Amino acid sequence: MTTIFWHDWAGYIGVLLVLLAFLLLQAHKLHGNGLAYQSMNILGALGVMLSLLFGRFNAPAFVMEAAWAAIGIYGVLRGVRVRRESRAARRPDDE
Repeated sequence: MTTIFWHDWAGYIGVLLVLLAFLLLQAHKLHGNGLAYQSMNILGALGVMLSLLFGRFNAPAFVMEAAWAAIGIYGVLRGVRVRRESRAARRPDDE
């Protein structure tokens, strides 16, 4: 019988999160620039990265997941900036 370690579970959950995020995006249940979608991708990529770091390392897969997480972080930061700018534009000028 094969033993499943914690890092294996992290990888499985990570894959599930990334695939679920993509499914929900395609079903129009999530928005591509939304925090939920980006968070699912970031956490999913981190789960797979943990699996690769503590299990059997695969450099190309690790690079892809690191890029996936970085793009997700960029998306969150961009969303925060856009929302902040949008709120600032809606405020009346204090003159």
